[in-house]
Amino acid sequence: MVATQTIEDALKSRGFRNIRRWTRGVDTTLFRPRDKGFLDFPRPISLYVGRVAVEKTIEDFLALPLDGTKVVVGDGPQRAELTARYPDVRFVGVRTGEDLACHYAAADVFVFPSRTDTFGLVLLEALASGVPVAAYPVPGPLDVVDGCGAGCLDEDLGAAVRDALAIPADVCRAHAERFSWQASVDQFLGNLDVFR
Repeated sequence: MVATQTIEDALKSRGFRNIRRWTRGVDTTLFRPRDKGFLDFPRPISLYVGRVAVEKTIEDFLALPLDGTKVVVGDGPQRAELTARYPDVRFVGVRTGEDLACHYAAADVFVFPSRTDTFGLVLLEALASGVPVAAYPVPGPLDVVDGCGAGCLDEDLGAAVRDALAIPADVCRAHAERFSWQASVDQFLGNLDVFR
């Protein structure tokens, strides 16, 4: 069982057979559209959630000349350095549960600068919150948002951000519901039936 088409294609190219899809799931009850007033920063709010580390290519996001406010949720080995280098960015640290969900829902666009993630569960959390995604056209984002209308993928990350801002929240939410925990469970159970 594999989570994405990219992984399935890679395994097939190496001779693997009998591959079934079992995608990641997102808690669509916790992560949902909410009042945007939770964050009282100049808009639009561009949000990053994740590890603050070099492998996430976070500086590609931080260096973008964007209107509004950039917010970073998370921690990691680059946080002190990047906080000093980008004083206008709001580094709010690690958030969990309702607090994390409120941060997602208050954003206007979710920016995913990583080029190395194989999925990116944070993409689903943002989409479930009604927030469109801006990312590079690489595995992970290609597997989650390409062609669905809920995000923009572009080698020009700034262009992806600007284009994603026009995507309606209901389009994002509808796409995320395809990845609910129930959908993931149903997919897994269906795979068990196939293997009998």
